[in-house]
Amino acid sequence: MLYDVKDQIKSLDESERLARRGSLSRHVLGLIEQYLDSEAMSTQHVLPKSNLGQAAAYVRRHWKALTRFVDDASIPIDNNDCEQLMKRVAVGRKNWLFKGSLAAGERAANLQTIVVSAVRNDLDVAAYLDDVLRRALAGETDWATLTPHAWKAEHPESIRVYRQDERRQAADRKKKRRARRRLGK
Repeated sequence: MLYDVKDQIKSLDESERLARRGSLSRHVLGLIEQYLDSEAMSTQHVLPKSNLGQAAAYVRRHWKALTRFVDDASIPIDNNDCEQLMKRVAVGRKNWLFKGSLAAGERAANLQTIVVSAVRNDLDVAAYLDDVLRRALAGETDWATLTPHAWKAEHPESIRVYRQDERRQAADRKKKRRARRRLGK
């Protein structure tokens, strides 16, 4: 229900989003809090060491932090974007364990930063890397023109439109799923 509210208000300006969060999200949070304090969640019905008991205890312990987004429109409801960025680092960590040297590890980290920046800007990674590395090796020092967003403006042929389409289609599927869930189907 909280994510449904998020979807409904994401296109609004900050003050309207904050007002809607204050009414709609706070109502949903009230329902959650009411359920956590209900007889169904008492220690007579839910064992404290069970998965549900541990989850409920976690929510109770972190309630203030979990509800902070309601009072500030600039705070997202979750940190999924950040988690997705860190996923590459976590997956690669074991691969980099035996890189050979500290300097090699730093070079690999720098290269990964460049690649991920290109991906986030919907660029053809191979074309971007080839051009940027050639220009850097040739002695170009105007780093601002080599950043992904600046390079994207100079090379519109290297923009991968299909990535934007995939994100839009995934967002549409999620929107439909949530709409069906709201209708109880």
